[in-house]
Amino acid sequence: MMNIEAEVARRLLEIKAIKLSPNDPFTWASGIKSPIYCDNRKSLSYPEVRKFIKKCLVEKSKEFGTFDTVSGVATAGIPQGALLADALEQPFIYVRSKAKGHGLQNMIEGEAKEGAAVLVVEDLISTGGSSIKAVNALRDAGLKVVGVIAIFTYGFAKATENFANADCQLLTLSNFDALLDEAVSGEFITEAEMETVNTWRREFL
Repeated sequence: MMNIEAEVARRLLEIKAIKLSPNDPFTWASGIKSPIYCDNRKSLSYPEVRKFIKKCLVEKSKEFGTFDTVSGVATAGIPQGALLADALEQPFIYVRSKAKGHGLQNMIEGEAKEGAAVLVVEDLISTGGSSIKAVNALRDAGLKVVGVIAIFTYGFAKATENFANADCQLLTLSNFDALLDEAVSGEFITEAEMETVNTWRREFL
């Protein structure tokens, strides 16, 4: 039986959607210096990887039970959410980071039935802040959120806390531990570099 967490991590590493640079850290938008950078949007440019992730999202989504609408989170969750909605033949909507400053000034784009059960799609979970903001916007609009599904999570305690406080279930296709195992076995990093990455992660746990 295929280990989905490992397989997703391996494929993301192979197309460099996830990059590891323990000795020359990346700078996130928040200013955090990180030995890992994740850009799952790259998977969209590789048809086989895109198809594989879509298949995994379909299978994983079954764990949320019944829902009838899929919502992406702007911006990176939009294409992944649209792929999932298409595969499930369900309506698709998406949530902006903030309401438009013109026109109808929507924060939620698309149309969902009143009281619809919505599965929210993200590409990446760090603290979970943008996901919870989207969840709250959907709830404020009278929709029922069954949970959030994402491709990858760093596994930070802050994210666990945020989702618990929002009473929102989170499921992901892969995670930090699976990534490190695949990175070492695939010789993307050395054992010594892995310890550097683990030391960085422990600072955020």
